Amino acid sequence: MKLNSLLKTAIKTYLFTWILMFLVIGIFMYRSSGNLSEVFSQLQAVIANSSFLVFLHLLFLGFFLLFLLFRYIRKGYQAYGWKTAIKRFSLFLLLPVGLIYGLRTAIISINTAEHYDYAWNYDFENVLQTPQKNYLRDGKHRGMSVFRMGGGEHAASMQALIKDNVEWVAVIPFLYQENEQTTQLRSRPHTTVWTRRDSLMMKRIDTLHAQGMYVHLKPHVWLGDGWRSNIRLADEDWDHWFAVYEKEMLYYARIAEATGTALFCIGTELRTVIANRPEAWKPFIAKIKKVYSGKLTYAANWDDPIENIPFWEEMDYIGIQAYFPLTEHELPEIEEIKKGWEKHIPILEKASERYGKPVLFTEVGYRSDASATIKPWEWGSRLGALYNKKSDKTQQYAYEAMFQTLWDKEWFAGGYIWQWHANTTAASLQDDVDFTPRFKPAENTIAQWYGTLGKTTLGFD
Repeated sequence: MKLNSLLKTAIKTYLFTWILMFLVIGIFMYRSSGNLSEVFSQLQAVIANSSFLVFLHLLFLGFFLLFLLFRYIRKGYQAYGWKTAIKRFSLFLLLPVGLIYGLRTAIISINTAEHYDYAWNYDFENVLQTPQKNYLRDGKHRGMSVFRMGGGEHAASMQALIKDNVEWVAVIPFLYQENEQTTQLRSRPHTTVWTRRDSLMMKRIDTLHAQGMYVHLKPHVWLGDGWRSNIRLADEDWDHWFAVYEKEMLYYARIAEATGTALFCIGTELRTVIANRPEAWKPFIAKIKKVYSGKLTYAANWDDPIENIPFWEEMDYIGIQAYFPLTEHELPEIEEIKKGWEKHIPILEKASERYGKPVLFTEVGYRSDASATIKPWEWGSRLGALYNKKSDKTQQYAYEAMFQTLWDKEWFAGGYIWQWHANTTAASLQDDVDFTPRFKPAENTIAQWYGTLGKTTLGFD
């Protein structure tokens, strides 16, 4: 009987977990899109995502263990009174939670202890309420990839960006597909009507323009499992995949045109798509140019051979996701990082000369941890401070070395720092080892270089 009762409880808890997650995710998606059919489509994609399923089952296990614990405590109270219930509660819940929390706090405290005496320089900060438009003088993009732009934090965040001499903002919507073998992206049911989510995005773009910013619209393919550079399909499926991709990107190109967006990225890190359908891109670009009159780029990954991209002549910029490995050791000095650029600079310079286009870093970023310059492309996590040594110094040195090496190159058109969250607070970054430079010394370094005129790239226009 006890086993049967336990099984029933487990089933009820499991169903409760699914219903709870459906409600939470469904409400969130409906608030974003306002379209029930789109919500159901998104829910189907979420359910099939293995990361979501792992999370859901861990949540179920947590709920189930909590239920068993509280039932055990309740039985202690019913049989022996409050004292026994409190003892059980303390022994089986408070004590383990306290020990885990204390151990976590101790590890984070050790890993985030950094004695870096950085002298903040306020001389380069823009004290005006609008960008200084240095882009018109030297052609360099002083960019930032900005997320979570809605809400009350937006105004303060935008003023902080202006203070840091940022003039371009990358707005990044996502095109979702399940995994590397999924034969098509999730597409809209009506491509001629703006969804609620896209209308909100367009409103944010208009707001950025009103604040004097330039905008780079950069849609990303986002996989629930895997990486977009490694999409693997049967040969007969590629045409269908690309047709859906083309339809979705033309939709975003129309948004870019409707909002007066200055730069549009036609693709990001799509190595296998280009390799399997190289002939599809130029006709696709021709269609883009019929609906969009601004400048174009493609964002190639740092380790993609530049010559393998067959359409640079059609672009205005050679776009690079610039997560180049620069050192082999943790906690490098500036000169060591600069030396790491020496093997990459000739490749970029040669590409610019060959195609007659400036090189634009469509993304570049460094975590604030000791190994940030070894594999800059690796993502951090909320638990990063448990296993990574925090180093705002390494992050700041990485940016300083990059700007010292590249800012005065005539072929270098600037870039977009990864990444800035509009709702970040200084208090939330005490144990942060991730990419954001906000409230860290790297922010000041970016402001200083963005406030300095570099060698002009305007001769490429």
